[in-house]
Amino acid sequence: MNLRFVPTPLPAPLQPPEPRAGGLPAGLAEAFWPSAALDAGLARLRLPGALAVTSGQQPGLFTGPLYTVYKALSTATVARRLEARWKRPVVPIFWLAGDDHDFAEASHASWLGADGNLATVSLSSRPADAPLTPMYRQPLGDGVLPALHALAEGLPPSEFREPTLEWLGRHYRPDQTVAGSFAGAMAELLAPHGIVCFDSTHPAAKRAAAPILLQALALASQLDRDLDQYYEALGASARTSGVTVGDGASLVMLEASQGRDRLIWDGAAFVTRRSKERFDLTALERIAASEPTRLSPNVLLRPVVESALLPTVTYLGGPGELRYLALTPPVYQRLGVHRQNPLPRWSGLLVEPRVDRILDKFGITLDDLAAPAGALEARLVRSQLPAEALEALASLRSALESGYHALGAIALEVDPTLERPIQGAQQQALSGTHEVERKLVQHLKRRQETEFSQLARARTAVLPGGKPQERVLTIAPFLARHGPDLSGALSGAIEQWYAGGLEGPTQPS
Repeated sequence: MNLRFVPTPLPAPLQPPEPRAGGLPAGLAEAFWPSAALDAGLARLRLPGALAVTSGQQPGLFTGPLYTVYKALSTATVARRLEARWKRPVVPIFWLAGDDHDFAEASHASWLGADGNLATVSLSSRPADAPLTPMYRQPLGDGVLPALHALAEGLPPSEFREPTLEWLGRHYRPDQTVAGSFAGAMAELLAPHGIVCFDSTHPAAKRAAAPILLQALALASQLDRDLDQYYEALGASARTSGVTVGDGASLVMLEASQGRDRLIWDGAAFVTRRSKERFDLTALERIAASEPTRLSPNVLLRPVVESALLPTVTYLGGPGELRYLALTPPVYQRLGVHRQNPLPRWSGLLVEPRVDRILDKFGITLDDLAAPAGALEARLVRSQLPAEALEALASLRSALESGYHALGAIALEVDPTLERPIQGAQQQALSGTHEVERKLVQHLKRRQETEFSQLARARTAVLPGGKPQERVLTIAPFLARHGPDLSGALSGAIEQWYAGGLEGPTQPS
């Protein structure tokens, strides 16, 4: 494997999770997505005291951004380390968040084409006034076929190209839902690592979650007050979470006439935010009993539901998730649910040989590529200006400064009011030398367009569209270029990242 992994440094030592009562609740086994790892994973979850390490993500086209896979592989590493520490089964579980209704986020995928440029495909957009259908009900449709074709066209020939496309083609089919295609592809990809996938939209999961959602509705006013007070106590850190609290909104979503909608308490009943339909608690209890799939938790209640359903000891999230998870303690406390300890998932860069060759050629680093576009190119061009030109410019500037300094001293004796005009003339003269240097650099740039296009492609590879690589690119093209060993090598990098970071008691409590 000639791919290089560059991890994002951990901001601080990790606080390890604590064990809890374990075991898989009866009736939930059927909510796990079929895969080659499922039987072994369920057998381990049924062992006395079995625990889980979890992460999860909403659906994405062709498995979505890289960080989705980073989350999942992180669960396997942390589960292994905790199992060795506690001497009890710890199973990695990936939570399939098919309730999500953000079609715009779920319907596109990006990768680096054979030419090194960024390529993106999207399914047909949903009308702005369309119901916010959850992704587990949203058909993938025929639009996925040209998307698969575009991906295939953008992949260079390799021994791994066809197996990668066949893997995606097995799952991303027009007759599938957006969530179902994502679930199938992820379950197959993660099975070799012993990771099992939990379908949070399965009727068994929905039935198990319904009592917690009803409890959150019954306590909606208290939860809103608790969160508002906790938000204020956290101060500035809460304001970076991106979550609004204290506005009367409950933590429960309902599928109504306009799709998945937030339930708002108006003092007498719950009203859906978008469609303005009213439901009293009795009506919602009837829905929970007869149509539990229509109810789902919002972003603050979801981890609480997860902990109530699964014996999870930690959830591995990205920076944004960790910020909003910091707001959740009052929800766990009010609902009487064990709180799993959030930890960061692995974060980093996949650096391919073609990028390393460019770094070596120009003698630059990944940090240099992160500089504003144009700054690096200008610096490199200046470094290639002929030595004679640099010496001449330096000599000219020195002479100008020396001459104007002497002239200024004489002018002060003649008339002090001449000082400012002479300083202005000096700046104008020096500006002329900078203009000469700029023109030299500009003409050198034109001669080096080919080399600068190489720099642009390297920058796109590590910062596509000016955004972090892990938030833009999808895993499939990397698998097509480097093969299935990629995930094993990535797991090794993740193992090193967590090594030494989960210190703490070695015996279960």
